[in-house]
Amino acid sequence: MIKDPVCGMMVNPQHATASVQYKGTTYYFCSQICKTFFEREPEKYLKVGEIEESK
Repeated sequence: MIKDPVCGMMVNPQHATASVQYKGTTYYFCSQICKTFFEREPEKYLKVGEIEESK
């Protein structure tokens, strides 16, 4: 399980609703809405707490 960097929900990468590549790392999201927020301001969400990432 990996943490959605926007809302903090735990997401199974195999069943994630959305994902995006950013600076060589794949981030997984619980919804398209979270993905959209991340794409607009990725650095904002990467600076918030500890984020589990999957490459």
